[in-house]
Amino acid sequence: MKTIGIIGGMSWESTVTYYQQINRLVKERLGGLHSAKCIVFSVDFAEIEAYQSKGEWDKAGAELADVAKKLELAGADMIVLATNTMHKVISPIEEATKLPVIRIADATAEAIRQQGLNRVALLGTKYTMEQDFYKGRVQEHGVDVMVPDPNEQEQINHIIFNELVLGEFRQESKQYYLDVVDRLLNSGAEGVIFGCTEIGLLIQAKDVSVPVFDTSLIHVERAVAEALSYS
Repeated sequence: MKTIGIIGGMSWESTVTYYQQINRLVKERLGGLHSAKCIVFSVDFAEIEAYQSKGEWDKAGAELADVAKKLELAGADMIVLATNTMHKVISPIEEATKLPVIRIADATAEAIRQQGLNRVALLGTKYTMEQDFYKGRVQEHGVDVMVPDPNEQEQINHIIFNELVLGEFRQESKQYYLDVVDRLLNSGAEGVIFGCTEIGLLIQAKDVSVPVFDTSLIHVERAVAEALSYS
């Protein structure tokens, strides 16, 4: 079994999900007392969020690249960046290490294509919804991506940073997300990407009438497959 190196803490709430699900899947695959070989480096999210707010993405990329190097030195065989938004700086991370880095957007797009869908809605932080680093990567796989309108993006982002990353899960926020999803489905979306690793802590697939692509779970599946040498 290969060792999974996880860059976490963005937020630690969703990093818990990564750790739990990685171990759950390894146990399911191998049975018995098996669990995952993994190393978690959890950053201080306040520092990363400050870089985001100031647009200092180069500094954020440098910090996470340094974390990737530490994971490599600690014995990791691959890198998993446990956040969608910070894939904006995935290139410096890839350049900092010789290890394979499993990109969350690629894994998600491939899961969408496997279900034969051509157009999906995307929920995430404002950076993920506004900018092209994530949408563009998914679209390279032949999937059209729809996003909420600017006002909806602001509210979705507010809920992520002021509730979800703090471990607060409110029914009214859940309903707001579901209302946005319904509008996008009525506009032609065939499925929905939970493009922030905290969103799956608020709403689940059973809450939505179309296929849901929870990026954290998809990312975990790909990491475990790599760790166990599945293709």
